[in-house]
Amino acid sequence: MPNRADIRLPQRTQVGIIGAGPAGLLLSHLLSRRGIESIVVEIRSRAYCEARQRAGVLEHGSVELLRAAGFADRLDREGLEHGGIYLQFAGERHHIDFRDLTDGKTVTVYAQTEVVKDLIAARIAAGEPIEFEVSNTEASALDTDRPVLRYTSVDGTRHEVSCAAIAGCDGFHGICRPAIPDRLCTVYESTYPYSWLGILADVPPSTDELIYCHHSNGFALHSLRTPKISRLYLQVPPDEDIAAWPDERIWAELQRRFALPGWELQEGPVLDKSITPMRSFVSAPMRYGRLFLAGDAAHIVPPTGAKGLNLALADVAVLADTLASLVGGGRSELADAYSATCLRRVWRATHFSWWMTSMLHATPGASPMEGQLQLSQLRYVTTSRAAATSLAENYVGYPPLPVAALGRG
Repeated sequence: MPNRADIRLPQRTQVGIIGAGPAGLLLSHLLSRRGIESIVVEIRSRAYCEARQRAGVLEHGSVELLRAAGFADRLDREGLEHGGIYLQFAGERHHIDFRDLTDGKTVTVYAQTEVVKDLIAARIAAGEPIEFEVSNTEASALDTDRPVLRYTSVDGTRHEVSCAAIAGCDGFHGICRPAIPDRLCTVYESTYPYSWLGILADVPPSTDELIYCHHSNGFALHSLRTPKISRLYLQVPPDEDIAAWPDERIWAELQRRFALPGWELQEGPVLDKSITPMRSFVSAPMRYGRLFLAGDAAHIVPPTGAKGLNLALADVAVLADTLASLVGGGRSELADAYSATCLRRVWRATHFSWWMTSMLHATPGASPMEGQLQLSQLRYVTTSRAAATSLAENYVGYPPLPVAALGRG
């Protein structure tokens, strides 16, 4: 008798989606609105996907996309709309007013975990196929018009799915990007000489909008998740051990970097803490045959500019139309342009994230002159309307998502 895992169940679908993060999940819904069927497979458990702490700031266009697609009920109830950010340096705090600088555009604080919860619940409620805790995932025959998705489901059954296209939404460590032959792939990468130590704290935020702080000890960020939960970050060395940072040390350093006369940082129990390395990474092209990459599978940005989640959503807004045209209409024009279309936005966001990171972080071994140049840049951004507009325009989302991409059904 064969082992359970040796039994292959042949299936057919139009699009196989690998990865149940925000990119893969939103893509599945946008395809459904266009009459395209899909299956979503994920190596992690549903509980893990709904609990992992990631980004929390949605661009103006991302919010509009989720609204148009019908997934903003809870976002509109619980999301925190922000009309700007604060830049703090040299003992001063300055406000960058997005509404004034971008014709009323804003960003919304709504955690990626909540976006994922909403999209998973909607996928399950619609009765559309989604499988968690799969293993031995493979994507093959990618250079043909019938690529094959193989995986082993949690009960040990081996599945083989014939697709018209495969969407690689499985993140930086997934199987999809390595499936593109090395000779066809160009990787651009830069690793930063620091990491972020992030905490989730059970304490109301001490600010009404995000504070980006340049300090001689290193960068700090006061973000938030809800009116009762704060998210804060510290710049630390790239090889730092989280065990070296008990809660008391974290709060003491946050107090030191955010110190400002007349303002107080409230402290509370730390619910979660982790260290995240900083890198810029772009892999091109984002398409190989009938394989299309989206989100972290193709690009990583440092979190300073709040671009990672938003780039993933923008990718699949383009990809939904691309696959509808290719799979549903038999036309290849959008597929041929997919990589170049997405990479224009990716490179803009990559540059913005690099610029914000370089301006705000203390670079190990930097000369006093480099420190003064950072301060000069910060003073320029906070005193020149043109410079402030450039920051605001990029932060709320540039280029804007095309209206045609927003939730077409």
